[in-house]
Amino acid sequence: MRTIVLTGGGTAGHIMPHVALIPELKKHFDRIVYLGSKNGMEKDIITNIPGIEFIEIETVKLIRKLTLKNLLIPYKLIKSINQCKKILKKVKPNIIFSKGGFVSVPVCYAGKKLGIKIISHESDYSFGLANKLILRKCNLMLTSFRETCKNDKCIYTGSPIRDDIFKGDKKNCECGFKKKQPCILIFGGSLGAKKINEVVFKSIDKLKDFNIIHIVGKNNTKNIEKPNYFQIEFAKNIWDYFNLADLVVSRAGANSIFEILVLKKPMLLIPLGKTQSRGDQIENAEAFKRYGFASVLYEEELTPVTLFKSITNLNKNKERYIKRMEEVSSVPSNKLVLQKILDLSK
Repeated sequence: MRTIVLTGGGTAGHIMPHVALIPELKKHFDRIVYLGSKNGMEKDIITNIPGIEFIEIETVKLIRKLTLKNLLIPYKLIKSINQCKKILKKVKPNIIFSKGGFVSVPVCYAGKKLGIKIISHESDYSFGLANKLILRKCNLMLTSFRETCKNDKCIYTGSPIRDDIFKGDKKNCECGFKKKQPCILIFGGSLGAKKINEVVFKSIDKLKDFNIIHIVGKNNTKNIEKPNYFQIEFAKNIWDYFNLADLVVSRAGANSIFEILVLKKPMLLIPLGKTQSRGDQIENAEAFKRYGFASVLYEEELTPVTLFKSITNLNKNKERYIKRMEEVSSVPSNKLVLQKILDLSK
């Protein structure tokens, strides 16, 4: 029986590439097992996919501030690695495919100790802490950005993309807009974005010449009734809203921006600031700006005035952005990533 173990979690960016690959993986592996955290987003998403076994593991996350809790990390990590070793001995996978994130570290360390082949994938422009650690243990490290490849183990593949992204139909969007005018899709990633939401709420009247689809995140709705404004907590069918949108305003998580890229949608990126992250979204956004794919508005500069100016400018120059995106090969990397997995698992 051919078996693959998948791991990764914490945010949608560490999970959705797995979701993109699973339909093809099912054709080549008899058993697919996902090792994830007890309370992570990955459990909610993966357990709803038929034919995937989800096994809960203890996980260890670095808290990015001075706290005594970080002193317990070595002990918790050793405990988690030993737990993963027991699971992997029972599962006996041909290969482990990791998407990084703190969930992946004990799985890959245990896999290395057991001599199991390991492939990991880094979505961001620079390595996160988890993939820096996993790089020492894995056989191959695949990357979404070409510039990230700075090691003999690294191979540039691009980013796996869900097939559903290409199946969007604007007819499924019940937004109720009265006017035919440019449509903006605004969202802050899988967890929403408080600062973006607050500024958008104050900008609706300024943006009266645009129809606005605003995905606010769980429990972030506000009672606003405007003819050009439609609000939703979370969109399971986000591909339909992508199909309707002329412009997209988004955080700069790698998974999201590569999906927007393959759809050739002009984008305004508002990356998560360094006070809330390691700065990976800033690097992603600046790379896309250099490539000519996106406009960037930093969160520290985000106000109703700057948002209006940035969206107006993006709309004015949208054809230039579309042309640039059409000039590059931005096809999904699913087949290439799959081939690397199959080659190494033989």
